[in-house]
Amino acid sequence: MERTSASWEVSLRRLALSSGIVLLVLGLGALAWGAVTWQWGDPVTALYTKRAQSRLADELEAKRHTLLATAPATVQPSAPTSAAGSGSGERAAIGPLARRYRSTLGEGDAVGRLRVPRLDLDVVVVLGTEDATLRDGPGIHRTTRLPGQGGLTYVAGHRTTYDAPFADVDRLRAGDVATMELPYGTFRYEVTGTRIVDDDDLSVLAPTGREILRLQACHPRFRATQRIIVSARLVDTVTADA
Repeated sequence: MERTSASWEVSLRRLALSSGIVLLVLGLGALAWGAVTWQWGDPVTALYTKRAQSRLADELEAKRHTLLATAPATVQPSAPTSAAGSGSGERAAIGPLARRYRSTLGEGDAVGRLRVPRLDLDVVVVLGTEDATLRDGPGIHRTTRLPGQGGLTYVAGHRTTYDAPFADVDRLRAGDVATMELPYGTFRYEVTGTRIVDDDDLSVLAPTGREILRLQACHPRFRATQRIIVSARLVDTVTADA
C-alpha cells in the first residue's frame, strides 16, 4: 500500500513538473510572438494583406486606364498641371472626374495609392472601413470624400495586424508629406498636427469645407480605447496625364 502511495506521489510530481514546463514554454512563446508582432506586425495576417495588395494594384491600374479613356473631352486633362488649390480651371477639371470615379466604387474596391515617405509607406487604399475591408489595406470612410471633391478624406488603417500599414503613424510630424495618387490626379498633403481622441468621438468625421486628409489608427498599439488622428492639408495637385 505504501509502495502504491509513493508511486502516485512520484507520478503527480512528474505531472506537475511537465505541466510547469509546458506552461513556461507557452508563456515564453507568447512573449516572443508579442515581441515579433510589436516590431514587425503579425506575419500571418500580413501575408494575407500582401496578396490582397497585389490584386488591388492590378485593379487600380485597370481603373486608371478605364477612367481616362471614358472621361468626357470637356473635363479630360491634356497635361499635368500643378498648383496648391490654385485655379478654378483645375478644380473644374478634377471635380467632375472625382465625382465620376466615386460613382463607380463599392465597398472594398481599390481607390488610390497612399505614399508617406516618413513611414516608408506605399499602399493601395480601398473604399470602406468594415473589418473585412481593412484586412486588404487602409480604407476611406464612406461618409467622407475623395481627394478633389473639396472636403475631408478620412483614411483608417491597422497598427498591429494585416501588414500594419499605420504601425508608426505616431511618428508623423508637422511638415511631413503624404501623397494620394488616384486615376484622375495626384494630391500632395503636408501634416499639420496629431491628436488623440476617444474611440467614439465622431467629430473627426465632420465636414471640413476644404481639402483635408486625416489618417486614423488605434491608440495606443494593441488597444482600441482611443484613436490617433493625423491631419494634413492639401498643398499641391497634379492632374492626370491623358
